Amino acid sequence: MKKLAGGLYYRPRRNAFGLTPPDDRDLVRAFLKTDDFLLTSYNYFNQLGLGLTQVYNSHVVYNHKRSGDFSLGGKRFQFRLVPVYPRKLSKEYLLVDLLNNLKHLPDDNALVLRNLRSRLNDFDQEKVHEYP
Repeated sequence: MKKLAGGLYYRPRRNAFGLTPPDDRDLVRAFLKTDDFLLTSYNYFNQLGLGLTQVYNSHVVYNHKRSGDFSLGGKRFQFRLVPVYPRKLSKEYLLVDLLNNLKHLPDDNALVLRNLRSRLNDFDQEKVHEYP
């Protein structure tokens, strides 16, 4: 048994390369004691092709139970209380999340917005308007 955080333990499994770390979703599920959350990362913004280049070492967890920054199993998680989030990540939700967090990102905001203007047709406008 290995301790991950206060009151949170796991039993590591062994594979050909040694002990395997716990899955991020399993960590968050055990910490929140629910499956009702969305696990994401600012790294996913890079997939939108809007000129973002930074690599982040923490995850963002949208949920209805906890907020704050926590270290679980040596990984950093930012828990955010939000009223609405999808069950599965979509590029439209990522776009809305990017726009909501753009001022906190160290990338060139003007470049990102310029690239977004030229790629607006790549996104389903109805889905974009579903998210706050």
